Order: sequence, then C-alpha cells, then structure tokens
Amino acid sequence: MLRPTGGATLGISRYFRTHMAQTKALKGFIGAAAVVLVLGGYRHFTHRPAVAVGQSRLAAPVRTAKIERRDMAVVEHTLGTVVANTMVRVTARVQGTIESVHFKEGQFVKKGDLLFQIDPRPFRIALAQARAILLRDEALLKNATRDKQRYDSLFSQNSISAQQRDTSHTNVAVLAATVAADKAAVNSAQLNLDYSEIRSPIDGKTGALLVQPGNMVAGTGATVLVTIAQVQPIKFAFNLPQSDLPLIQARQKVHPLIATIDMRDSQGHRRSAPVDFVDNAIANQSGTVELRANFPNTDHSLLPGQLLNVTVELDELHDALVVPRDGVNDGPDGSYVYVVVGGRAVQRRVKVLFDDSTNIAIDGDVHAGEEVIVEGQLRVVPDGAVVVMSPDGAHSGNDEAARANAGSAHNGGKAL
Repeated sequence: MLRPTGGATLGISRYFRTHMAQTKALKGFIGAAAVVLVLGGYRHFTHRPAVAVGQSRLAAPVRTAKIERRDMAVVEHTLGTVVANTMVRVTARVQGTIESVHFKEGQFVKKGDLLFQIDPRPFRIALAQARAILLRDEALLKNATRDKQRYDSLFSQNSISAQQRDTSHTNVAVLAATVAADKAAVNSAQLNLDYSEIRSPIDGKTGALLVQPGNMVAGTGATVLVTIAQVQPIKFAFNLPQSDLPLIQARQKVHPLIATIDMRDSQGHRRSAPVDFVDNAIANQSGTVELRANFPNTDHSLLPGQLLNVTVELDELHDALVVPRDGVNDGPDGSYVYVVVGGRAVQRRVKVLFDDSTNIAIDGDVHAGEEVIVEGQLRVVPDGAVVVMSPDGAHSGNDEAARANAGSAHNGGKAL
C-alpha cells in the first residue's frame, strides 16, 4: 500500500483550502447581488407613488372661451320629408286599347294636356248610333204631337171619345220621355268618346310610364297608367316632440313659425317658409306632432320623398349667458363648468337652459367675461393649476401664475 509523502499531503491540503475560499467568495458575491436587487426593487416600488404625486401636481394645459351675454334663439333641429301637394294616379275610365302616348317620362305637364289616346272608333260609332236613335224618336214625338192636336180639335167637336183623346196625350208623354232618354244616351256616348282622350287633371311632373301603347286597359280604374305629382308649390312635413307643443302654440299666437330647410336657393340663402299646418293629434308611437310648411319650389329642386334637415325657431332667450357646448360638463350632481381664476380651475355648478348643439345657455354662479375651459378637462382637477394655451399651442400671455404654480409643483415632486 502506497502512502503519500509529506509533500504530497501538503499540496492536497493547500488545494482544498483554496477551493473552499473561492466557493465562499462566490457565495458572498451572489448574496451581495441579491441584497442589491432587493433594495433596488424596494426603492423602486416605494418611490413611484411619490413621483406620481409630483406629476399630478403639474399644471394641466387647457384652452378657454369667454362667457357671453346675448340673445339666443331656442331652435329645434329635426329631419323632414318633402311631400307633394297633390299626387294623382292616372287611370282609364273606359275600356280600350292605348293607341298613343303624348308625353315623355318625367315631363312637366299642365292641367288639360293630352296624355294618352285610347282607340276612339268604338266610341264614335256608339255616339253616332245614339244620335240616330234620338233623331228617330224626335220624329215620332213630332208626329204624336200633331195627332194630339187633331184629337183635341175633334174632341172639342164631339167627334171622338175622351179615351181617344187621352191616348194621344199619353203617346206624346211617352215619346217625350223616350227623347229625353235618347239625349242622355247621346251625352253618355259623347262622354265615353271624351274619356278616350286621357288628359292631365293637374299641373305637375309625370313619373314613369307604367303601361305601354298597344295594351288593352279596363275602365275600372284598377290599372295605373302614370302618376303625376304637383311639385310647385310643394309641402315639407316634419315632426317635433310633444314637449315642444306649448312653445309652438305660444309662438303661433305672436307670429307664424318659420321652417328653414338645409337647402340653399340660387342666391345662396337657406330656404324658409312659414308653418301653415299643425296636426290635431299626437302620434302615440313616437310622441310627436306633425307640422308642415309650403315652399314655392319655383326651380323644381324639391321632389317628393326627399329627406332634408329642418330648423324651427320656437322661442328666444334674452340676455342669456352663453358658452360653447364643450365648456359644459356633466357630473353626478348635475352640469358644471370650470372657470379659470388665478391660474386655477374653479368648478361651478350651472343649469342648462337650452342647448343648440353648438352653444349652451346656462344659469348659475358665473358671469359674462369669465373664462371657462373648453378643451383639456380630462386632465383638470377642481382647484388644480392650469396653463391656458393659445390657439397655436403656445402659452397665453396671462398665465404667469399658472406657470409659477406649475414650477413649484414640479419641484415639490422632485423633492419627494
């Protein structure tokens, strides 16, 4: 058995001591790194709220607008429909074949203009026959009248009986009635002949041709040949909420309501017309009342079925405090505005009197000339510092106090 010599034993011992020293050093380094990481994470998580607090105290950039005191019209905006004053469905009143059409689709026609010609030959023949029957019966009536005169003369001489005289009188009466019936038949035949020419009953614009020439049509009126719409003048119908009915009625006692539609005339002005119809009932399903106005439509630019926006002035608020719509905010306690006072946003509750989708008339602890925030409210807190920005994005000239507050708040944030 070999035993290590003294020198070998010393080398092995020295190797193990060196290896153990290195292991202890590595463990110490790992432990120190772990402590550094723990302390760094602790500092990170414990100091982030302080930075947030500092940042929350920075002045918020905002834009403002002045409160104005002026008159404001109370208007309603809604959607309306153009309606023809008269819409006629042209049909045939006699049976026959359409021989010709005397208009073009979409053409403007006048009352009495010829539209369709139904084959008139059968009606001319019927008229000639009725006239011939009338001539025959008129001749018989004349002969019966002469016989009556003779029988009256003979009866006065006691040459004939009373029965014969009465018979002659009856014949005259019967033939007179027959002649009257014949005249009615002639008029009927003449009317049917006239109906073979289908003429426009109104002034208006024709629609599409629904029956082409050569087709047989019945005189029952079931088949529509063409429609004609009266478009000059023309109606515009729209609906307003029933809550506006008191304002509508009050306004009409003073002067008519004016409806202004979103279409301009040749001079570039929006078209307006007085409201001349208010319905006598409220629609149950929508809770609205229908109103109508008549427009001259001299240029025929309005067509039935056209949808247009309409504005109706119902009232006027005098000396109202008016702000842009973006300046009024909604909160759990109602509406409010931020008024800039000394570089800070002061919250004040207001009451909305009217909103026209652009400006709002308000009432509350506000005054004309005060600046209200209209942009940047999401970053504003009550009584917080604000920086008023000009339209080009630069600071306005009267926000020195706000910048000073912002600077102190920023420094305070760093101190934390």
